[in-house]
Amino acid sequence: MRAECQCGHLSVELPGPTPAVVASHCTACQRRSGSPIGVLVYYPADQLIIAGEVQRFERLTDEDNTFETFFCPTCGSTAYARASRHPPIIGVAVVSIADPDFRPPLRSVWEQTKPSSRTPP
Repeated sequence: MRAECQCGHLSVELPGPTPAVVASHCTACQRRSGSPIGVLVYYPADQLIIAGEVQRFERLTDEDNTFETFFCPTCGSTAYARASRHPPIIGVAVVSIADPDFRPPLRSVWEQTKPSSRTPP
């Protein structure tokens, strides 16, 4: 399996499917993904092959840890992320895999900041 940015200059080779698919509704993931939800699939870092130039953005979490997002400097697509709380694990952006049959999230977190499900009038 392969994940890549919009322009194809940054890619991540994945070992295959994993059940560790997590949907986050936190406001930081909403801003990062440009949608009401950010979905990452998690793998041990040593199982991934990352190729291409990458930019890094680091932010503090609500628990005073850090969360790093890695994105393509050309097109701006998020490719993967890493939390200091779990350093040997990397979360790959499911949208960068671009597989409509990719497994749905196993867990949903930060639902207290999930956007309202009301439909507009």
